[in-house]
Amino acid sequence: MAASPEGNSARLEELCRQRMSQRRVILASNRGPVDYHLTQDGQLQARRGAGGVVTALSSLSRYMELDWIASAMGEGDRRMAREAPGGRIKVPHEGENLYLHFVVSPRSSYHKFYSIFCNPLLWFLQHYMWSSARTPNIDSKVYDAWENGYVAVNEAFARAVIAEAAESELPPLIMLNDYHLYLASAYIRQQIPDAVIQHFIHIPWPAPSYWQLLPDFMRRAIVQSLSTADIVGLQTRRDARSFLQCCQSFMDDVEVDYRQQTIRTGEHVTQVKAYPVSVDVTGLKLTVSLAAVKEYQAKLRPLCGEQTIIRVDRLEPSKNIIRGFKAFDILLERYPQFQGKVKVLAFLVPTRTHLRQYQRYTQDVFQQIEAINNKYQTADWHPVDFFYENNYLQAIAAMCLYDVLLVNAVIDGMNLVAKEGPTVNECDGVLVLSEAVGAWEQLGQNTLTVAPADVEGTVQALYTALTMPAEERHRRAAELKRSIEEEDITGWLLHLLEDTVSLLAQRSRPST
Repeated sequence: MAASPEGNSARLEELCRQRMSQRRVILASNRGPVDYHLTQDGQLQARRGAGGVVTALSSLSRYMELDWIASAMGEGDRRMAREAPGGRIKVPHEGENLYLHFVVSPRSSYHKFYSIFCNPLLWFLQHYMWSSARTPNIDSKVYDAWENGYVAVNEAFARAVIAEAAESELPPLIMLNDYHLYLASAYIRQQIPDAVIQHFIHIPWPAPSYWQLLPDFMRRAIVQSLSTADIVGLQTRRDARSFLQCCQSFMDDVEVDYRQQTIRTGEHVTQVKAYPVSVDVTGLKLTVSLAAVKEYQAKLRPLCGEQTIIRVDRLEPSKNIIRGFKAFDILLERYPQFQGKVKVLAFLVPTRTHLRQYQRYTQDVFQQIEAINNKYQTADWHPVDFFYENNYLQAIAAMCLYDVLLVNAVIDGMNLVAKEGPTVNECDGVLVLSEAVGAWEQLGQNTLTVAPADVEGTVQALYTALTMPAEERHRRAAELKRSIEEEDITGWLLHLLEDTVSLLAQRSRPST
């Protein structure tokens, strides 16, 4: 019997209540489930974090107490951390037993951690975004950011986790998240040897040759720390293979089993698994029914053409926006029958606007859009409209309307737009999908596949999508909806937790 969002939720609730309710569960990530802002009158106001992953992880607290450790990002977070008794903050979400703890790092340390080492260095490296003949340049500033930023903040997170686990009678479950906290597991393991540690990495994991852009002591410390976890979760089988290869390449005295996907260091075994993250199907359906989304649809429909290509991206180089527009330019030039009839609506979300690389890329994207419009527009038609803002409801409204959704990223851990779009689309829209994004492993057979640098192939895929017979469009769209619904965000979380239950049982010890 196929899985469903409702069935996954029921299984998750049963698992939590029966197998995990007596156990301390501690989750750590750079960003928390809420952040706090100061209002004009000086009051603290909580704002819930966006995204399906935050929603899914927070949902655990409906069935058991959950402690979430995160960085204090702004002055509101720092003030809340000072004022909360013992630093433990009850998150004001109805029906959730969720407690937040802020790690308050010195501003200089956090800047080095986040703005020099995590972003851009690790993020760029793990998305293959460096031009290796010229960048990165790892100088004394980066060395300092490693020691006095990345190492320092990871140690602070580890101390916070250890403090929360101190009162746990049974071995705690510790769920670490993403590239910000690669070093935390090793520190935690030293102090809590029987803890079950799970580290999920949300972004791609490059091959060993690309990691060699980093100094040996940095990359070695990263893989050695991750190998102290019990489970390392990645988005795709490709990422899991690359991680195993890195452990074999950069660690001494390690046994890597590619068939079982394990790493053995002494007596410790780490399982390496792919857990493709997904979307909240039930939540998306509710979102589409909102009056605000209907209003956005009404505003966007007059901007659509007879056929409409839509893209929704953070405006960053890894999303490959420039090549996508170049392909559209060639499409209009080669097939003039589309002029006056086909539109592109681009929903571009500002991100990392303080980084020069992003500023330059944004300028290039805007110039390209202007050039295409100047080249083809007529008195009553222009080919591209774009929105440069973070407006999730507007983007959802747009994805309901596409005839073609273009997702041609250079590389992505998953790319949830590729799953959100088919879930909400009402037009039997065709998904043109880069084979380099994580979503392709699940969805590729019902998409039109492109290689991210293949502009000519993208032109051909767009032409095929725009001329595809209605019956074929319907078949592909229905299969995409079915596949995504069967493996929704709750299913992802369920798979993560099911694999820890047996480990937790092995570590259980009677209270003393």
